[in-house]
Amino acid sequence: MVTLWRSLWHEPRPADAPPVGRHDWLLVSGYAVAAVVEGVARPDVAWRALVTVAALALVPALLWRRARPLAAVLLGWGLAGVLSALQLTTDAGDLGLWSMMAVLVVLYALVRWGSGREIVLGTGFVAGVVALGMYVAAGGWTDVFGGTVLLLLVMALAAVFRSRADLWQRRQREIRNQERVALARELHDTVAHHVSAIAVQAQAGGVVAATQPEKAAEVLAAIEGEASRTLAEMRSMVRVLREDDAVAYAPQPGAEDLPALARPDGTPAVEISRDDDVTGLAPPVDAALYRLAQESLTNALRHARGATRVGIGVRREGEAVVLRVVDDGRAEGPAPEPGFGLLGMAERAELLGGSFSAGPGPEGGWVVEAVLPVGELP
Repeated sequence: MVTLWRSLWHEPRPADAPPVGRHDWLLVSGYAVAAVVEGVARPDVAWRALVTVAALALVPALLWRRARPLAAVLLGWGLAGVLSALQLTTDAGDLGLWSMMAVLVVLYALVRWGSGREIVLGTGFVAGVVALGMYVAAGGWTDVFGGTVLLLLVMALAAVFRSRADLWQRRQREIRNQERVALARELHDTVAHHVSAIAVQAQAGGVVAATQPEKAAEVLAAIEGEASRTLAEMRSMVRVLREDDAVAYAPQPGAEDLPALARPDGTPAVEISRDDDVTGLAPPVDAALYRLAQESLTNALRHARGATRVGIGVRREGEAVVLRVVDDGRAEGPAPEPGFGLLGMAERAELLGGSFSAGPGPEGGWVVEAVLPVGELP
């Protein structure tokens, strides 16, 4: 119980309280008209002019109820308490207007938009005012019970809406975190691919520099271009990872972008083959197909010893699309343990309801094969 009260006391205000808008002014206008009409039309109310002015003094509380909920409660319910005290001390008769039931709106706002401390202090103040009003009205236990239930229902309704809003915000944060994890994976794939290409170009530059110095400038230019693209993509993704607000995402690359990975004149040469019927893929499948091919190519450039060719093929088989990446490098020693790259690719394929395999080919080299469904899983 102590922990519960402590957590309530330190509960902050919700951060998404909307400002005063059109609906608030409509509420205030309707309340002011109702208070004036009731003050004029009810002859049984004593001191009608004073009571009507007091009722109109509730207008600022209705406007402040979200920005300053405790101040709104103190003002609105304080007016009700003053009228009850006057009725008790002067024996002037009924000093209340039915329109002043709008103080329930202020109580709702206290629980919905107030901090824990404001809720505790404001609720205690409201309880005192209600007790005074019940004493002045000489209400029986039935009135006390009905009034208490009404106040508790208003507070419970506000607590439910506050809890639902908090749950929705948590889900939004979870979704953003999941998107950031996916972007971090894309960042790993992109940077690893470009850095591997830079490393291959640098190795080739070291070979030709001694025999063909004139080609060293071409190699350096290729390295510079690859590094610039790497930095640009990395900065774009890191900016998205850092921002909390909505941002404009560029379209994810897919199967149609696979030819950009081709390097027929490179070492090793990268060749792309894609069937014309590889179309109509679900966006997650299309993006995963490209990333799997890119990561597989990165691994081939980094680990395939003596490879002269890397082939990337995509074909349609019924309701599935098959990606196959083969290099002609030589294997040295036993097959390595799967690293984070292979595990990430397997996880990506399995999440989409597909399969993934990677290992030495029957004729040498390394073979990566992924089978993905054409349509997205329901």
